[in-house]
Amino acid sequence: MPPVFPMLTVLSMFYYMCLRRRARTATRGEMNSRRAIESNTRALPINVEIVQYAKEVLDFSSHYGSENSMSYTMWNLAGIPNVYPSSGDFTQTAVFRTYGTWWDRCPSARLPFKRTPSTFCSQDYVELAFEEPVYPTAVHILETYHPGAIVRILACSANPYSQNPPAEVRWEILWSEAPVRVDGPQARQFTPCIKQINFPTNLIRLEVNSSLLDYYTELDAVVLHGVKERPVLSLKTSMIDMNDIDEDEDEEKYGCGMDTLNKQFSIVTLREWPTNGYFDKLPYELIQLILSHLTVPDLCRLAQTCKLLYQHCCDPLQYIHLSLQPYWARINDTSLEYLQSRCTLIQWLNLSWTGNRGAISVSGFSRFLKVCGSELVRLELSCGHFLNETCLEVITEMCPNLQELNLSSCDKIPPQAFNHIAKVGGLKRLILYRTKVEVGKSIFNLCNK
Repeated sequence: MPPVFPMLTVLSMFYYMCLRRRARTATRGEMNSRRAIESNTRALPINVEIVQYAKEVLDFSSHYGSENSMSYTMWNLAGIPNVYPSSGDFTQTAVFRTYGTWWDRCPSARLPFKRTPSTFCSQDYVELAFEEPVYPTAVHILETYHPGAIVRILACSANPYSQNPPAEVRWEILWSEAPVRVDGPQARQFTPCIKQINFPTNLIRLEVNSSLLDYYTELDAVVLHGVKERPVLSLKTSMIDMNDIDEDEDEEKYGCGMDTLNKQFSIVTLREWPTNGYFDKLPYELIQLILSHLTVPDLCRLAQTCKLLYQHCCDPLQYIHLSLQPYWARINDTSLEYLQSRCTLIQWLNLSWTGNRGAISVSGFSRFLKVCGSELVRLELSCGHFLNETCLEVITEMCPNLQELNLSSCDKIPPQAFNHIAKVGGLKRLILYRTKVEVGKSIFNLCNK
């Protein structure tokens, strides 16, 4: 019988060559997966991190500077830093319009809307586009004067440079915190701990609250760190960081995303129960008073418990004053359609920041006002970029009792469209900040009435 040792040697060498060949030709994704399994670290991004400054400022709610200037405007946030790490008041920075609480205490200040969630404290925002979509690993905000105004950082699933707009736009909160007072006006690099998201993004939104500041906050640049491939989470999940669990994740868990919120609006089938317990002994007005302290998502949840509470939660008297601004990322035509039957008596309506990127259409907005506009006294539409001349015409026709109208930063409305507002006879308060209204038009005849 011939010896088998030479054959074993040949097989061993062949196996060794195959291993080396596989190691040389392994893809980056295979290497990522293998290392992720072998490691117990929290996240293992193995591809190269991309660092990029904002390419463009897409949208913002306000700025201190003029539309025809670069001094103190939001456009200064695009590109590399102009001032940082220097501290002080520089015209090359981005500055929002207000600070402190003086504008809330002045005689012309408006009363706040009820039912506003305590977690929503944003007063202004700016949206920044970056060149490359990445999975964010860090966001650096270079603040050069009176820092501490940033309260939320969000990422968008839509690519602003894509030729094909997505059917659904998703916003995810990377970081959120209540405003805090920062000692001293010195410059700083603000780098909060952000959470990982499951889609790449090149559109970042900053929301600010300047109520605790002694002077204007000034921002110089925003740096986005990220990787092209999605970071692989560790298989070790027994330890959970409580800081990673925020209210927005809890809302998604309990059905407060856009789709589920709309479904909650439309629920009509409830199980029959012989009795409603102690609620049958409470006066109708008392239950209404208790429910008046709930937010809109809480009303939707409570409406699913029993027919009695469903009746209370859908009562139009609960929607005399309604602010949808805290839910700007979830409101669309379907939401407005489901709310129509509940808002027939509405007097104050806040749709500020809502409807952008196709979420609300002109027809959807028009249908809502045709049903719910007759009793409207106050209408807030700040930064509503879906508005056009048709919308202003509908407001004029369907809101005969309108006294206050806020169109600030609605910069997509053509100048001639504002002539329709002159037909609103009872208008007492009109905000046209950052619009294309032209001086000398008939709208200013309102001042003589």
